[in-house]
Amino acid sequence: MRVVSLVPSLTEAVARSASGALVGATDWCTHPAGLDVARVGGTKNPKLDRILALAPDLVIANEEENRARDLAALREAGVEVLLTEVRDVPQAFRELRRMLDACGVAGAPRWLDEAEAAWSALPATERRTAVVPIWRRPWMVLGRDTFAGDVLARLGVDHLYAGHAERYPRIPVEELRAAGPDVVVLPDEPYRFTAEDGPEAFPGLPCALVSGRHLTWYGPSLAEAPRALREALRAARR
Repeated sequence: MRVVSLVPSLTEAVARSASGALVGATDWCTHPAGLDVARVGGTKNPKLDRILALAPDLVIANEEENRARDLAALREAGVEVLLTEVRDVPQAFRELRRMLDACGVAGAPRWLDEAEAAWSALPATERRTAVVPIWRRPWMVLGRDTFAGDVLARLGVDHLYAGHAERYPRIPVEELRAAGPDVVVLPDEPYRFTAEDGPEAFPGLPCALVSGRHLTWYGPSLAEAPRALREALRAARR
């Protein structure tokens, strides 16, 4: 089996579960550390010639992260493409099992069982409201029907734009501040918010700097995500 992954979190899942099968990944595939496979460009601009040169049996993609025209070109070239769709935590687990089965992995790997256990044993918590910027210049936030939004909701955090018509709406920062959230959640991807870049835009509001890998990736990081995100949310201070 020869697999090329165009999704960083799924790259990590394949590498952890069927490392010999993975022959190519994007430039953004950073986990596991020291991953030694051919690089095929970005998630939005993969080098199709590099992918085809690897003669993959399967290319793994995601309907949100990858462009339909690139996947169509691969299919026209005779390559099988497995397209995943992930909008919430239960769907992530279903898609991971489907993807690993397609890669020839027999049975659930240990990390997947641990991740499902971690998300099925969440303690009750007081609910808070949040805004969740994912970009600035212009400011963009989580909107409706997102995996990251479902992750936060399961941890007791309801983001205020969950009912917006768009999935990633552009909202002026003045409106974000005026919404009066209990906490502003600032991930380090896709925009890299830091202690020096982000919180200053929300004076007087608690800001939680969180790992984008734990908030938005659906793979082995799901096992540690509940603990890591809860700790970051508790650490938020005015």
